[in-house]
Amino acid sequence: MIGKIRRVVLDTLKPLELSIVDLARDLSELDGVQAVNISIVEIDHKVENAKITIEGDDINTKIVIKLIEDQGGSVHSMDEVVAGKMIIDDAATLQD
Repeated sequence: MIGKIRRVVLDTLKPLELSIVDLARDLSELDGVQAVNISIVEIDHKVENAKITIEGDDINTKIVIKLIEDQGGSVHSMDEVVAGKMIIDDAATLQD
């Protein structure tokens, strides 16, 4: 049995003309995706840095990245991945 991806947090760069409303809608329509949150972190002259959080019951990260790239964006990094039967959040540690 393969573990299912439940949450992915991506650091992305997208063109200014690409609406986050349209991008969120397109991502939310992918199989296995139940929710999408896009937050603009920084605005530059022609691009925006966006944090994209996707939750679902079986997210295909390759298809997510391809959709973002097909719309002119790029993924800088995958900052968080949650896999398994349920979603868990980071636990606080003494280092925090």
